[in-house]
Amino acid sequence: MFNCGKIAIIGGGSWATAIAKIVVGDTRHIGWYMRRDDRIEDFRRLGHNPAYLQSVRFNIDEIFFSSDINKIVQNYDTLVFVTPSPYVKNHLKKLKCRLRDKFVVTAIKGIVPDENLVVSEYFHQVYDVPYDNLACLGGPSHAEEVALERLSYLTVGCGDREKAQAFADILTSNFIKTKTSSDVIGIEYSSVLKNVYAIAAGICSGLKFGDNFQAVLMSNAVQEMSRFLQAVYPIERNVYDSVYLGDLLVTGYSNFSRNRTFGTMIGKGYSVKSAQIEMEMIAEGYFGTKCMKEINRHMHVNMPILDAVYNILYERISPQIEIKLLTDSFR
Repeated sequence: MFNCGKIAIIGGGSWATAIAKIVVGDTRHIGWYMRRDDRIEDFRRLGHNPAYLQSVRFNIDEIFFSSDINKIVQNYDTLVFVTPSPYVKNHLKKLKCRLRDKFVVTAIKGIVPDENLVVSEYFHQVYDVPYDNLACLGGPSHAEEVALERLSYLTVGCGDREKAQAFADILTSNFIKTKTSSDVIGIEYSSVLKNVYAIAAGICSGLKFGDNFQAVLMSNAVQEMSRFLQAVYPIERNVYDSVYLGDLLVTGYSNFSRNRTFGTMIGKGYSVKSAQIEMEMIAEGYFGTKCMKEINRHMHVNMPILDAVYNILYERISPQIEIKLLTDSFR
């Protein structure tokens, strides 16, 4: 039976902190890679992440911190990557040891820029990690609600269902319910697309569209997502499962959603740059929109919402004009 062994977190943001809270439980030791030594020092001193989810307290004695990614990779068996997708390549450039023998879990809801690959594909193609050693973590799960121990549902995707179940068992608690899936690629692409659609929802909110239209937007978004997933990875899946539709809904509707917040600012008239500066946090959907647009140039799937968000963010077309065209295409 597969054993996840010693587990390490790669990343220092809010979702990384939430996953660490889930994994640590009461007594489990973890490794934790953060790139900044000053953050690590503050974390050790305060007993919590100094920058994110500061209410979440940790037993520092159970955590091995390091700003050297090689130390973490060498000493741990399961590596949970939770860095923003635009920074994945920079972190991994420092890596000198092999990843192929590790169990790699990606909790990154984005695409590796320039490569236009979902993260599991990037690990497979560039670092030769076998598919059975690659997993993803998805589902409707805002870090803030996990920190508050509000009931959340997570899905572990992996081609090897025994490994998926082993990691799911580690995550399960009184406030985390889990299930497994073999649809790694579908889960990863849906987690990218839901950020794009959340930006669209935010733009419409900023333009003062109401709840009635938001419901129509989300209905069309799940249909668009389903078309793309079936084109890119045609297997039997239920797109209404929580890992697809649930994640789309919470990201599109919740005030915790940074992508929706980013879109709302754009709808209110902020430029992309000014919205990014004011947010001080990365909206993955901004980068995901460009990557998905480039991928779909080869796939030729009908994706009017993706096209509209791309035109607003990258072609600087007026949100009012672009969303009006979009509303005319809905039924």
